[in-house]
Amino acid sequence: MQTQRQITWEQQQQGQIQRMKNSGIIGSESPPREDKDEDMSRSALTTFRAKEEEIERKKMEVREKVQAQIGRVEEETKRLAEIRGELEALADPMRKDVSSIRKKIDTVNKELKPLGLSCQKKEKEYKEALEAFNEKNKEKAQLITKLMELVAESERLRMKKLEELSKNIDSLR
Repeated sequence: MQTQRQITWEQQQQGQIQRMKNSGIIGSESPPREDKDEDMSRSALTTFRAKEEEIERKKMEVREKVQAQIGRVEEETKRLAEIRGELEALADPMRKDVSSIRKKIDTVNKELKPLGLSCQKKEKEYKEALEAFNEKNKEKAQLITKLMELVAESERLRMKKLEELSKNIDSLR
């Protein structure tokens, strides 16, 4: 398969050959000319060959440069692949650890929900029991106060009665 450069180069060569034919340097159907024509044709042929060799030499230089560049690119590609592999090796354990920890967190969250509800229920029961306890304590305190009042009233009345009885006894004497 010919490249665009090869086709262009071939067209240039054909153009040069055609110009040489037209100028009579390269053999045409007319009779050979003098030695001068022959020298010119040799000179043109030598020039043509020199240009061919220079083109080949430049072509080889370009090919070598391209091959060198391809070699460097291949080396860089290998280095990048190694670096990518190292990065993936670093990322994999972290992904696995993160994934397992996230799963554990989800599991603990699922376990926490019913415990939280139970805790709220128990707190509510505790508050209700505490309220009932405090009410009974208030009631007890009120009852004790009333008892003390009754005992004090009873003692006062008894003392009064005793005094009356004592006066009655003293008056009987």
